Amino acid sequence: MLVLLPPSEGKAAGGTGAPLEIGALSLPGLSVPRQAVLDELVELCTADEAKAQQVLGLSDGLKGEIAKNAGLRTAGTRPAGEIYTGVLYDALGLASLDTRAHKLAERSLLVFSGLWGAVRIGDRIPSYRCSMGVKLPGLGALGAYWRAPMAEVMPEAAGEGLVLDLRSAAYATAWKPKGEVADRTATVRVLQSKIVAGVEKRTVVSHFNKATKGRMVRDLLSAGCSPEGPAELVEALRDLGYVVEAEAPGKAGKAWAIDVIVTEL
Repeated sequence: MLVLLPPSEGKAAGGTGAPLEIGALSLPGLSVPRQAVLDELVELCTADEAKAQQVLGLSDGLKGEIAKNAGLRTAGTRPAGEIYTGVLYDALGLASLDTRAHKLAERSLLVFSGLWGAVRIGDRIPSYRCSMGVKLPGLGALGAYWRAPMAEVMPEAAGEGLVLDLRSAAYATAWKPKGEVADRTATVRVLQSKIVAGVEKRTVVSHFNKATKGRMVRDLLSAGCSPEGPAELVEALRDLGYVVEAEAPGKAGKAWAIDVIVTEL
């Protein structure tokens, strides 16, 4: 099982570990494009604070992120699973997983990133600010920039089992599963069910969508589940108490779309 996650917009402070070693990160085939994004981001944030603020879409209250980016080459690092915070990661609760579940998380979770392309939770990185929606002056829109490099490395990273794609739309632009990988890929939508005047109404959950997905991944990891494909994922989630609706795609090369129905947020 490979679980594709978005990063968090906000991040924990950098660690005290040794500075970044790009060659030591997972998916080494991304080393060259990672270095290119890092070089341009550091140069931008070092040379022109006003332009960096505009490019990164930062409010005045977040201008401190520019100095943080300027120092990325020498900043302390910590595991990516500790860097990413926010609703999804709070619900996932990596730090409180037992040893078996945490080892499964290290093998299974892949966090997409505007700066790194994608990293595993054990990869040591500094805290940074650079979303997939950023358009760097030299490299252009990062979502488009990453497509070719990710297309090279992701089929191998996907292995032979389930690909559970929980990325937000901006991060999904960097890689779209194709062919037989798409056949074993599942995306998840969280819907809230309410009874209004005796009739069930379903609405797409926004903020709590992330919390539900985080809890879902945590439950799969804690149970030691590693489904081989979307059908097995549906069965595993139902065994864990989730209300799930899914239908196999009508044609090959298309991901499954799975709905998780919740009544409480």
